[in-house]
Parts: sequence; structure tokens; C-alpha cells
Amino acid sequence: MKRHSCLTLLFLPLLVCLVAACGNATTSPSSTGGPLAPSPAQNQPAPPAHMAIGRFQEFALPQNNSGLMRPAADSQGRLWFGEMNRNYLGSFDPHTGKFWQQTPPHGKWGIMGIAAAPDDTIWFAEQYADYIGRYNPQNGQYTIYQLPTIHAPDPSDASKTQSLPSAPNDVVLDRRGNLWFTELNANAIGSLNTSTGSIHQYPLTSAKNARALDPYGIAVDPQGNIWFTEASTSRLGRLNPATGQISSFTPPGVTSPLMEITSDARGQIWATTFDTGQLLHFDPGHASFTIYNAPTPLGNAGGLYGLTVASNGDIWIAVSAENILARLDSRTRSFSYYSIPTKGSLPIGLVEGKDQAIWFTESGSNKIGRLQP
Repeated sequence: MKRHSCLTLLFLPLLVCLVAACGNATTSPSSTGGPLAPSPAQNQPAPPAHMAIGRFQEFALPQNNSGLMRPAADSQGRLWFGEMNRNYLGSFDPHTGKFWQQTPPHGKWGIMGIAAAPDDTIWFAEQYADYIGRYNPQNGQYTIYQLPTIHAPDPSDASKTQSLPSAPNDVVLDRRGNLWFTELNANAIGSLNTSTGSIHQYPLTSAKNARALDPYGIAVDPQGNIWFTEASTSRLGRLNPATGQISSFTPPGVTSPLMEITSDARGQIWATTFDTGQLLHFDPGHASFTIYNAPTPLGNAGGLYGLTVASNGDIWIAVSAENILARLDSRTRSFSYYSIPTKGSLPIGLVEGKDQAIWFTESGSNKIGRLQP
């Protein structure tokens, strides 16, 4: 039961499991259109990365071993995040310096993706409890949108069937207020109409015995297209919400599991690879990939995870293995990197706050960090 055992582990073992299970995957055609052949990837010969000096602040959580996940920033400047090892939905208010923590209804230690809506309601994926959650900070009320249970053959015993959660992982809101999410076990992309509560699933394959694609990160571009990563196949996927058409794009020569994904203001797509330290850029107009090698001042390959686009267009990544945050200048295409003061902090997710600073989670040191470049 390889897929189920991966999902029942906590966050860092989960990623180790993904590397072990998916690192040697090869691509298979999608029944919804098949992978499109992109132009050969270009390994961008960027200028040498240089160490930059910024102003760091770090805020320790009340408890140890929190298992911090991706952060989201609301319009008031508060940071929201899941704490998988504590079974908490948490927030940090920079104005007061106070943390808020609460176990969500029926929580099973599985809050992964998180997003803040324009009205400051908080949406999150509870992977193990198998639901999409909405939290309203104004009245403290939760709304739960349960996802279907998956019934699949047991890999260890063909005569038996196993029951698995759909396993929602990452979430994103589009401009219409619809919530989109990846479903690891369901091999699907899901959408939730936040006005009506209706849920629609878009299967990535029609075959019941299809291989696990492990759709992982998710993003929306300026045209409203939904983009996602497939960790098991190292592919990018695009879903057209108007037609339901799904297209796949395989970066040449990349075998590392793809993790986070985002779109910049021009509709250019960016994604992180987990165990090779590569930042991928995909140009949909030309179907071309460019690969940027993240800075590794300590020589530790891999450990690339969190990703965000700043308001000025620069690309920020969390280089977990190096204990640094790195910035790719959108004009010069050169890297700068910032060493986090706390050793072994294990930066995971990052987001630009209302104050234009870069906020990030330190899973290894149980802190929320702020960098003013």
C-alpha cells in the first residue's frame, strides 16, 4: 500500500517517500489529451549567485515540533499556516506579535495547502481527514466540505479493496472565488464553488488501474487556466476550466518530483523540483522550458520546495537543504541568496506579505520568519 503509507506519514517523511517512490518515474500519456512535446529545455547559464544581506526577524511558536506547513497572508497582514505535528490551524499577527492556534473540526493532523480569500476567510486542505475547510476569523466558524473516499485494489492483495482519502494537498483561489485543489489519491483536480458549496472533480486519467500521478502543487494564471504539478511523472499539467481539457507538458531531462507551482503576472509558469535543486520556467506561448540551478553555497543538492512571485516580478524559492531563501531577479535572471540566522531552520513555504516582506515557515526550528530584502 505504497501510496497510502506515503500519505499517512508526516510532512518531511512524506517528501522523502515521494522521492523514493517517484524519482525514477517515466511519463505516460494522459487520456485527456496526452503530454504535449515541448521544445528542448535550456539550462540557463546564469551569472554566479551572490550572497545578499537582508533584515531577518524570527518569531518562535509557543510549542516545539509544530510541523509548520505553507503560509498564506491575509489583507490585514496576518500569516496563516497548518501545524501538522500539532493538529492545528495557526496564525501569527505581526502587529501584536501573538500566535493563535486551534484544532479544526475532525482534524487528523493533515492541514497542507492554505489560501486567504479577499474577505479574509481562510481556506485549507485537511489531507488525512479528507476535506476542504473554511474558517471565518470574524466569528470563529468552520465550514467543512467533505471529499469522497477512494476505493482501489490493494496492491499487496489483489483480492482485497482498500479505502483511501482523496487526499487534498494544495489549494488556490481563482478570480471568480472558486477554490481549486489537487487530490493525490484520486488522481484528480477538484474545484469548489465557494458560493454554492458544489464540488466538481476533473479526473486526470479515465483508467481505474492507472498509475499514481500524485498531482501536488496548483496555481492559476491570469487567463484563468489551472496549472498543477504531477510528482510521480515530473510533468506540468494545465486544465482549461471552460472546456475541461487537460494538457500535460514534460520538461526534458527532468526526473525529480515536481513540487510547488506558480504563475507570474505575464502567465509564465514556475515550478520547483524536490531533489535536484532546479527551478523550472515554462513559457506556454512557446511550449519551452528553461532550467535554473538554485544556489548551493554549502554544496547540498536538492531540498527545493516553497515558491512565490513577489509584487515586483522576482521569483523567490525556499532552498531547504541549504537553509537559505533565494531570489531570481526577473530582469537579470541572476540569483541572490539570503542565509537564515537559525541553523537547520528547514524553510518550507514562503509568501509575500502586505508589507512586501517575504514571510516563511521554519519547519525545523518552529519559527515564523520575515525577511526584508
